[in-house]
Amino acid sequence: MKKRFNPASTRVSAGTFWPSSRPYQAPDLTTRRYDLDWLRIIAFGLLIFYHVGMFYVTWGWHVKSAYASPSVEPLMRLVNPWRLALLFFISGVAIRFATDKAESLGRFAWSRVVRLGLPLLFGIYVWVMLQSFYQVRQSGEFTGSIFVFYPDYVALQQTFSTITPTWNHLWYLAYVLVYILIAIATLPWLRRFAQSHAWHALTKRPYVVVFVLILPFVINETWLTPIYPTTFDLVNDWANHAHRFMIFLIGFFVAKDPHFWRSVDKAWKFAPLLAITSWLVLQNGQDISAWGEKYLSGTPLKFLFNYVAIIYAWSCILTLLGFGQRFLNRESPLLRYLTSAIFCYYVLHQTITVVAGYYLTQYRLGVVAESALVTAITVAGCVAGYELIRRVPGIGVLFGVHKVSGYHQAATSSKVK
Repeated sequence: MKKRFNPASTRVSAGTFWPSSRPYQAPDLTTRRYDLDWLRIIAFGLLIFYHVGMFYVTWGWHVKSAYASPSVEPLMRLVNPWRLALLFFISGVAIRFATDKAESLGRFAWSRVVRLGLPLLFGIYVWVMLQSFYQVRQSGEFTGSIFVFYPDYVALQQTFSTITPTWNHLWYLAYVLVYILIAIATLPWLRRFAQSHAWHALTKRPYVVVFVLILPFVINETWLTPIYPTTFDLVNDWANHAHRFMIFLIGFFVAKDPHFWRSVDKAWKFAPLLAITSWLVLQNGQDISAWGEKYLSGTPLKFLFNYVAIIYAWSCILTLLGFGQRFLNRESPLLRYLTSAIFCYYVLHQTITVVAGYYLTQYRLGVVAESALVTAITVAGCVAGYELIRRVPGIGVLFGVHKVSGYHQAATSSKVK
């Protein structure tokens, strides 16, 4: 008689191709996944420091340091392919858990509209507005006060070279809110697919999880992205939507799939080697990457080039997921604090960086002193801002701060009924 698969008793052989240092113990899907809480914090933390880095690279951004150069761009490229994908993946996992325990899907949908929509609207018309103000001041397009600037900022007629009003870094809130509402509307079908034998046939094979599950992303990058470049305008951003929504759905599908998490554990020590290898192929002095973009874009080999690029991003995510479920799935006071605070940090951080950078770079302090101060002010501003906001009645909802764990209960909660 064939034995039924029991994830709690699963063990990984020492001789397997996917090495493991100790017997695998499947994560308990009936309790909170603290490893995913940690990974969400890591993803948002990387995003904060990434935006500090944007002040110093040669790529376009809202304001620029007098010391901007290509020197830190390799580090930025190291995390750029997977940092947001990880965030959307965890959001998908969280929505699966949250919808499964929701007593009313209608009330749950409305709560997401409030918890994500209010910070988005407040950001567009107040908090993010400051970023545009300092951007046009540094570019020399505007020299007046913020009170003179605001009517032009909210006017439908475009006055400046940058689009106004704008959501800038808060675009994630708009996109994930749309994905959540779509998921709620199609929830019965999504649940059936996540529990289907066809899906489990894919996720129980580690080599399929690593090398096959990413094929839709390669197709998207090869044929859709050239037609629809990323715009972050929600309506005309089809390739970006395809990428973000697919990784969100994968997170939803695998949230309670023990086969997937067992496959991750088998692959997670091999995945870093795969990431390093693919990174060296893609970014060796940037010569190969530039050559591929120039000469392969119109050939079938472009698919292979994009496959290697997606392999790099996915293997980084698998490495973090595997490491997390092995070593981070435990509670701590720091985790509880950061889980409540990190969404507020996300809302606050970029405006703090832009304002601090705009003023500090005028003093020509040197790149070391200036970058240290910009980073310190950004981090301190997030911490102090959260501590102040959570103590002032009525304004927390505008920054994603709620009495009962706030946003993370909606977008990253990992409990089941």
